[in-house]
Amino acid sequence: MLAILRQALVAMLLAVPLLASAAPATPAYSLIKGTTDQLLSDLSANRENYRQNPQAFYDALNRIVGPVVDADGISRSIMTVKYSRRATPEQMQRFQENFRRSLFQFYGNALLEYNNQGITVDAPKDESGDRTSVGMQVKGNNGAVYPVSYTLEKVNGDWKVRNVIVNGINIGKLFRDQFSDAMQRNGNNLDKTIDGWAGEVAKAKDAAGSQPLQGQP
Repeated sequence: MLAILRQALVAMLLAVPLLASAAPATPAYSLIKGTTDQLLSDLSANRENYRQNPQAFYDALNRIVGPVVDADGISRSIMTVKYSRRATPEQMQRFQENFRRSLFQFYGNALLEYNNQGITVDAPKDESGDRTSVGMQVKGNNGAVYPVSYTLEKVNGDWKVRNVIVNGINIGKLFRDQFSDAMQRNGNNLDKTIDGWAGEVAKAKDAAGSQPLQGQP
């Protein structure tokens, strides 16, 4: 089951950085299609180098994802108002950095193994407001097709990724629940939870692996 989740999370990582280098006001659908091709082309050209130098790969992912993801909004959503309002700016920044680093380290290798078995972007949806969703079908290495739906919001006129749902697994909710559980176990010690977030991501991965997935071969 964890192997299946691994394939699904490849789709998530493909989805998250799709808005890289996007110009303001460009339709989300167009951003996704064009940048997906760009991302896969970069992976194809640098795959062996990234395998030999994982840190370079993590740095590349961070460079692509960082400017286009609403890191502050996602972090506050994971913490929830209950905990984020207690966090200092330094703690919020540290959590954002730990979150990105741990996610790339756990799932980056799976992305390196993705050989573009097939990606189809769903038809465009209404983008007239400040919030939209874009769907995608990703064919995994095992032949199963995983639906991906990710939510984008406009921040200062630019589309930013806020959440991803992979094959029915709401990644934002998964990490939100994990953060709340970690805070309880750590006696509401925010620094301890932030510093141990890499381990919490591993637990969240295991928790998601116990859920049934609906990929269709």
